[in-house]
Amino acid sequence: MKSSARLFVEPPLSEAELLALSGEAERRMVAEFGTERRRREALMWRYIVRRELGADAEISYDEYGAPQVLNREEYIAVSHSDDLVAVMISRERCAVDVERLDRNFERVAARYLRPEERALSEDVRLPAVVWSAKETLYKYAGKRGLDFLRDVRILNVDFEGGALLGQVGEEMPVRMQFEFHLGNVVVYIG
Repeated sequence: MKSSARLFVEPPLSEAELLALSGEAERRMVAEFGTERRRREALMWRYIVRRELGADAEISYDEYGAPQVLNREEYIAVSHSDDLVAVMISRERCAVDVERLDRNFERVAARYLRPEERALSEDVRLPAVVWSAKETLYKYAGKRGLDFLRDVRILNVDFEGGALLGQVGEEMPVRMQFEFHLGNVVVYIG
């Protein structure tokens, strides 16, 4: 990770704690969410951003739906699984994805996992790592309509070093890192 990037991977606080830490606008926004889990995820990543950048950090979304902070020079990237929230804050463009390792990726493997990617490792966590890496590359590319099988490729996986190399289309390959937290994989660029 570059020295300007900071990665935060945390389980969400309770909904009551997060509501107490949130402003009125955020409380109104999440009131429309159908599940407690969605409310907690949305409030938790905003809480982390404001905790790290200041209470006046103005959060918005770009044209692709990615979160951004309008009144700071930092980039942010966010992701969440059932039990973790990942936030990356950096002076440079960044991306992050978190996925549960026990998710059944084999059900959708034919739509995202190429034979040459499957051959990269015998590790049983490979399908989760590749899925999360492709999600991370998709977010980093900032383009809509990319196909995970055709347009997004994983070229190398190093489980010991927690490193990946991926590519979107014919662009330059991108280095990524990954870590395991509480039954999840977190893949990030930044």
